[in-house]
Amino acid sequence: MPLLSPLALTHPIIQAPMAGVSTPEMAAAVSSAGALGSIGVGAVDADAACAMIMQIRARTDRPFNVNLFAHAPAIARPDVEAGWLEELTPLFTQYGATPPTSLREIYRSFAVDDAMMAMLIDTRPAVISFHFGLPNAVRIAALKQAGCMLIATATSLPEALAARHAGIDAVVAQGYEAGGHRGMFDPDAPDDQLGTFALTQLLVERADMPVIAAGGIMDGRGISAALNLGAVAAQLGTAFIACPESSADAAYRAALNSPAALHTIMTRAISGRPARCLANKFTMWGAQAHRRVPDYPIAYDAGKALNQAAKARDEGGYGAQWAGQGAPLARSLPAAALVAALAEEMREA
Repeated sequence: MPLLSPLALTHPIIQAPMAGVSTPEMAAAVSSAGALGSIGVGAVDADAACAMIMQIRARTDRPFNVNLFAHAPAIARPDVEAGWLEELTPLFTQYGATPPTSLREIYRSFAVDDAMMAMLIDTRPAVISFHFGLPNAVRIAALKQAGCMLIATATSLPEALAARHAGIDAVVAQGYEAGGHRGMFDPDAPDDQLGTFALTQLLVERADMPVIAAGGIMDGRGISAALNLGAVAAQLGTAFIACPESSADAAYRAALNSPAALHTIMTRAISGRPARCLANKFTMWGAQAHRRVPDYPIAYDAGKALNQAAKARDEGGYGAQWAGQGAPLARSLPAAALVAALAEEMREA
């Protein structure tokens, strides 16, 4: 398998770098177990990202993946943001809080983050992956020169072809079943909503590059099916949420073990971009919202503030409880034990 050989992985399994769930402890445990652990640093600055990388390296000498958001920077629209806050005000009031007076872009895209770029060149993680798009040619060339393997998410054939043309080494075929943020380069473009296996087959046949299947895969049988379709590996995110090493809070874990897991929702209301979440109070409110949602991640500023207000009143139903359609099959196993179970299931399949 061309993608896996340089990494010397024992198992064709990649732990998805779901921001808000993945931790250095989890990434190190997964990598030490023979798969590829991942950490999401798109929501932190360069110093915090460097600290996370060092924490992983203190726990394992195995390769791991560092994931970044490469979206177009947000455009502030004060009228849209004011309208969004006005619509959210009754929810803040319900939990005894006042909404923010304004919203801000709470973190920078890697596309314009020179400090993050310099840190990556200095630390040289074995694998770097991109979500929401691609960095420019200069950044890609510099990271490849530093010896980093580059992976990008694609939700369609045109996105995969753009990644190949840009010099990306492998592509994640993110099916519509996947939890967390949809990796579309342009969130306002038409979305064919291809499922994981349909998209994987299409990219294997047409993209002419290694393909990693992602979305709804929860066990070794699913991984085996993806490999049989030509994928070189499978990426699993929701499967790792219940691991003790994840940073999912008690409300998130309780929701994952509730009937909400049977009813995941694709919503923009939480962050401003389409993302699949466990059905909760925020997704129900978002389905009825009437105002235009601000750009990502400006809208996320409001969502995070509302979640904090609700949690202060012991209500956990406004969190970003990202999960894919396979959520009911999640298992509460330590990360290394889960990798071992997945590998055994693959052998049995």
